[in-house]
Amino acid sequence: MLGKKIRWTFLCIMLGMMLFIQGFGIESINEKEDRIAGLRLATFDVDATPPVGSYMTYNPVINIWDLGLRARGIVLLGAGKPIVLCSIDWIGLANESQDEFKRVLANAAGTVPERVAVHTIHQHDAPICDFSAETYLKNSGIAPLSYESTFTRLVMHRIEEAIRTSLEKATPVTHVGMGEAPVYMVASNRRIQGPDGRVRATRYTTCQDSALRAEPEGLIDPMVSLVSFWNGENPVAVLSYYAVHPQSYYLTGVANPDFPGLARFYRQLSVPQALHVHFNGAGGNLGAGKYNDGSHENRGILAERLADGMKRAWDATKKEVLSAEDVSWNVEPVALPPANYIDSLRAVVKSKANDQIFLSNNISKIIFYDRCRKGKKIDISCLSLGRARILNMPGELFVEYQLKAKAERPDLFVAMAAYGDYGPEYICTDSAYEEGGYEASSASGVTKGSEKIIMSAINKLLQVEGPH
Repeated sequence: MLGKKIRWTFLCIMLGMMLFIQGFGIESINEKEDRIAGLRLATFDVDATPPVGSYMTYNPVINIWDLGLRARGIVLLGAGKPIVLCSIDWIGLANESQDEFKRVLANAAGTVPERVAVHTIHQHDAPICDFSAETYLKNSGIAPLSYESTFTRLVMHRIEEAIRTSLEKATPVTHVGMGEAPVYMVASNRRIQGPDGRVRATRYTTCQDSALRAEPEGLIDPMVSLVSFWNGENPVAVLSYYAVHPQSYYLTGVANPDFPGLARFYRQLSVPQALHVHFNGAGGNLGAGKYNDGSHENRGILAERLADGMKRAWDATKKEVLSAEDVSWNVEPVALPPANYIDSLRAVVKSKANDQIFLSNNISKIIFYDRCRKGKKIDISCLSLGRARILNMPGELFVEYQLKAKAERPDLFVAMAAYGDYGPEYICTDSAYEEGGYEASSASGVTKGSEKIIMSAINKLLQVEGPH
């Protein structure tokens, strides 16, 4: 009797182990089948325009423009677990919202959050999103205003549903395209330095001071970079990357995608068979101020100039065969040093309860500070597509990060998307904290020392070879 019990127990254990192993085997078999089937691409595009009466980042919505806000992206299948890239016409997506968006989008795509990158383009007549900031304000007895999440959560679930639907229509991918071209008279450096090397003036994206507009363009990355996915001779999706603050004028009460959204729309009309997804690069210290005095007609002018650069980059695109073996996704979590002044902001929050601009510019930094103290890191990721590398970065990075990344691997086609996790807001270079200026003062959520951490992660990611 005892022998039978032992044998029965042994058989149950073995059966359990077989089922456990089989469970892991199913996933491996599915991934192997995906690789055999080849690369496929799904695209999604949903409305992200807040309704009249809701709050944008700095003021309520009073009307809707002809062009609303969009959330667009791709799901790349067939190279291990799916990879999701998403770009939204909002000012920022920070802290817990980043975590939740990645979790929900990953679940919809059948992947893990670490293989999802969500960015905003940073238009200012648009929402801001931070679920943890909303909780913080409510717990403090303060109306969340721009952080009220009913609408932003609705958009998150719209994207979730759009991804699920898109997977059923995924298109084979045979080639990747790479093209770039300079954009003329759009971006200029915002930080005007004096003879001592310190910042003496900030040339914002709307600049009515003719003397500041007459200053040199300064350090920028003039190139717009395009990465496209093709099924034979047919383009499926076009990803564009350009670094600049994307404002012509704002505080209108009318939700709109500003000149990058217009440029994207022009290019969508020109290449209608492919979804056009735009990402903002490392434009934290860049704006259109040299070429924009705030006149309303400048929105269309700047859009046409950016669209012209996109067209020339499209015309210069070179296609290369792409297989699953040419695709990899790698992640480097980084712990950035939070600025010490942030902790003192708590004492003034209640006195600023009705100041929407103050709340929108500071509450996410408080949450970021607390997350850092708890050991929370921010993911920096890199998608490799043959010779192309797409770096997915947090915050409002200075353009120097983008230029250094490109210089690190001149043999590759390197593009950068910033405005991922918006918690730290401005991320300056170390030298900028010595030079002063708006970005390096209370607008930055991190301190000197961030540059070494970020560049180390970038360099490590750019040296990785082979699928992962």
